[in-house]
Amino acid sequence: MTNRTYEIAGGLTVNRLGYGAMRLTDQPSNFGPYPEWEQGLALLRRAADLGVNFFDSAWAYGPEFADRIVGEGLESRQVVLATKGGVDKPEPGRIVVDGRRDTLLRQVDRALVNLRRDRIDLFQLHRVDPQTPIETSIAALAEAQADGRIGQIGVSNVSRAQLDRALSVAPIASVQNRFNMDEADADGLVDYTASKGIAFIPYGPLGAHPMRQGAKLAPQQALAWLLKRSPNIVVIPGTTSIQHLEENWAAWDLV
Repeated sequence: MTNRTYEIAGGLTVNRLGYGAMRLTDQPSNFGPYPEWEQGLALLRRAADLGVNFFDSAWAYGPEFADRIVGEGLESRQVVLATKGGVDKPEPGRIVVDGRRDTLLRQVDRALVNLRRDRIDLFQLHRVDPQTPIETSIAALAEAQADGRIGQIGVSNVSRAQLDRALSVAPIASVQNRFNMDEADADGLVDYTASKGIAFIPYGPLGAHPMRQGAKLAPQQALAWLLKRSPNIVVIPGTTSIQHLEENWAAWDLV
């Protein structure tokens, strides 16, 4: 039988059907606060009521506004919160990658405030900064881990070689790369992470463009395919509709 849960390093047992919070920002370009804030809070709480206990966000979503709505909506819930740093969005459509130590530690501190937590369960390097060795970025997160600000370290948008370089510095709990039924460039990395006990968190599970709404793939079938693909996959479909949230959750019926 397909496993419904996965234990991310450090004893973080999560339901493999989670939620990605990127869409809980203003559109287009995922920039600014979500205009239907109270509805967003209700959606997050409904997700937790269904059994979703893994929520993924990032500094760049908003920026910061996705972290803030997740923090407010789930402040009293026993759920695993993940966020990402190393990418900023100072204006719509403009992405700034910065993996320097001081930047990452500043974003960790702000994420603690925004998520309303004493410790962030999983903090992920959003992208590798071409001007900063990945070893330097991971060392900064290891520093935050050592002093208790974050629980586990993850990486995103990485190659296998970059993952290995990160692993040379600190244990890596998760990899978050784009992967779905139609975009399988990371297929080998899925198996590699599974062999090392690392969670693989595919973004774009429904084939949607990151800056535009709308799924390209049939949601339930696409999610079920991912859940069956490998036991270490934790899926994070995003939506702003409670109806779609419940339909996504029903993907378990196809597994």
